[in-house]
Formats: sequence, C-alpha cells, structure tokens
Amino acid sequence: MTKILIIDDDVELAGLFKDYLEQDGFAVDVTHQGESGRRLALSGDYQLVILDIMLPDIKGTEVLMRIRMESRIPVLMFTARGDDVDRIIGLESGADDYVPKPCTPRELAARIRAILRRTQSVSDAVGNGSIVAGPLKIWSEKRKASWFDQDMELTSTEFNLLETLAMNVGRIVTKNELSEKALGRPLARFDRSIDVHMSSIRQKLGCQNDGRSYIQTVRGQGYQLVKE
Repeated sequence: MTKILIIDDDVELAGLFKDYLEQDGFAVDVTHQGESGRRLALSGDYQLVILDIMLPDIKGTEVLMRIRMESRIPVLMFTARGDDVDRIIGLESGADDYVPKPCTPRELAARIRAILRRTQSVSDAVGNGSIVAGPLKIWSEKRKASWFDQDMELTSTEFNLLETLAMNVGRIVTKNELSEKALGRPLARFDRSIDVHMSSIRQKLGCQNDGRSYIQTVRGQGYQLVKE
C-alpha cells in the first residue's frame, strides 16, 4: 500500500484529506509541525509527501529545501489559491507539483496518482535500455540520469521532463505535452510550473561552449533539447 505523509497545521483539513485518501486505498500519516514532518519524510517509510507552504514552526519551503538536501521523494505542495509567488517559490525549492488551497479531496487524489504514475512507471518506449542524447544518458527503470558521466540530482518532475525531452531530442515538445507527460495533467492557463522546472534543469545542465543553453525555448511552441 502506498504510504503518504501530510504535513499541514490545519488539523481539520488534514484529517479530512487523510480520511478520504485512506478510503481511496492509501495509507496516510499526518503531522502538524514542519520539523517533525522533515524527519518523517526522510525516514524512507513514505512514497509521497504533501506539504503546506505555511507552517507554524518553520516555512514549508524551508522544510522542502531540507528534504531535498537528502531525498528525491516526490513532494506535492499546498499553496494559497491565486498566489503565484507561493507557487513559484515552492517549485523553485524542489516541489514536484502544487495544489492551491482550498481544494477538493478528489482533486488532491488525482494529483497524487498523476505523480505516482510517473515515478513508479517504466518507460515502455525504451524497455530495459537507456536513452542517450549526446552527453545525457537516462535509465528509465532506475529513474537515473547522468550528464557528461556525472550522476544528476533531479526531482521526480525534473526527471520526467528531461526524459521526455531526451526521447524527442532535436524536436520541439509543446508545454502541454510536457505537462501531460511530466505532471500527468493538462497545462492550465497562466500555469508557469513547466517554465520553473525547466529553469532548474537548465542550471543543472549548464551552458554549451558558445554560452547557449542545451534546452532551447521556442517562443509560442515549447522546448527543445538540442542535438550536439
């Protein structure tokens, strides 16, 4: 059974989500403090963490950054509805996706399943082999990537995005296609999630000798991993 950790100081709402998710087949634990949540998230007992951006003892983004120092566990963040700043900060801190509060338990469950499908699936397109795109090598089954023979530290969503680009190297991939394959949902209007994740990936890849990024933005269309 998939185990999920909820870190949220809203006792009533966290309890509601816990009850719904357990009826939906998940095992759920709840903590209302950021520091205790961090320790539990790093225990290895959970497959996904739901983290509120506002906590009483420590900011949710700080909890996330501390988790990311040691773990790639998928993290879904609760953000304030309509607050673009919270969403971007959460994504830049290493969140895989976000859900604006208040949200319905059904929507939350759908987001969870979308992330888990991507993190637990095996890419049928490459089977047991690897994807090679210039200095980038990806092992889909192991969810492992290397860049110039150096292991990459990627969040679950960053891995999904880079895998999708590598499988289409030299071809423009639309933002909607990237959202569907990496986040498991259609791209919403004004949603900057893909852009923020791409910015993080670009920093990890660095630049080519001529200063250009290995991932090109094609205005109005999408992104392209360039061929070397």
